Amino acid sequence: MYETIEVLIMAFTIGLTGALAPGPTLVATVNSSLESGWTAGPKVAAGHALVEILVFLIIVGGLAVAMQQYSHYIALIGGLALIAFGLMTVKASRGARMASPEGQAVGNPYLAGILTSAANPYFWIWWLSIGSAMVIDGLRGGIMMAALFLIGHWFADFGWFTLVSTSLDKGKGILSETNYRRVLAACGGFLVLFGLYYMSSAI
Repeated sequence: MYETIEVLIMAFTIGLTGALAPGPTLVATVNSSLESGWTAGPKVAAGHALVEILVFLIIVGGLAVAMQQYSHYIALIGGLALIAFGLMTVKASRGARMASPEGQAVGNPYLAGILTSAANPYFWIWWLSIGSAMVIDGLRGGIMMAALFLIGHWFADFGWFTLVSTSLDKGKGILSETNYRRVLAACGGFLVLFGLYYMSSAI
């Protein structure tokens, strides 16, 4: 039970660092929220999750087996990737904005979540480095432990994008740019620390 909670918390926190990163999926959430209200957030997250299911199945179905013998090196690469993404997140937080580009079409929020994820290089780099390392590490405890990483990751995605859409819809100003930058910087710092821990455990 303790291990399950630990995996969920770890996956949620690491997933949050990815969800908070400025990118097309966040922009899609902002755009959709202005037209569809607070429900746009979970809809975009659902489209995003569909792409992640496919990536997860690819990792579990073949990539993990092929790379299992290199798990030690994958752990080191995953740790380095965590540190790199953390440093980039801290740097990006200084000028991060949640404003939506003018004139960009909103479209279907589910489709927006799918397309902005599949077309985002950051998404693929994240999953082929950090994500695959975490899933492969989770497979040591069985398929359920690997699935728990994905579930914890989704908690972060759905929670964050719902918070964004709700804040914009209700106009409560919960996510001011100042607060957004602070949270982003904090997540980046955590990512660096976890990367160092992950590398030390692999060594």
